[in-house]
Amino acid sequence: MRLATVVYSIAALLSASSMAGASGPSGYDGAWSLNFVTQRGACDPTYNFDVNISDGIVSHPNLVKLRGRVTASGSVRASITVQDKHAAGSGRLMKSYGRGHWKGQTGNAQCSGYWTAQRL
Repeated sequence: MRLATVVYSIAALLSASSMAGASGPSGYDGAWSLNFVTQRGACDPTYNFDVNISDGIVSHPNLVKLRGRVTASGSVRASITVQDKHAAGSGRLMKSYGRGHWKGQTGNAQCSGYWTAQRL
């Protein structure tokens, strides 16, 4: 699987082990549309996909090793691992939009850029 596929799969963007656990519905729960832009590295220029946030936990139905959390203040961190590839992102969500940065790696190849989010 290409690094581009891993980056496409982040959520989000979005590692959960460093965040406090969610304790119930958050003001950020619901569907979000994500746009990732590559600024450095050999990844595709952009990626677009949707994630869901429930009780502050970021998820995507097809990604088992996606870990992501949103705190009550809107700070978001997420990571994904697919085989030997890894990507992580962090940033902040507001009421209906968000933004942050991401990095990905497979072997010696690295990519990085920024992401934006819109509530659906």
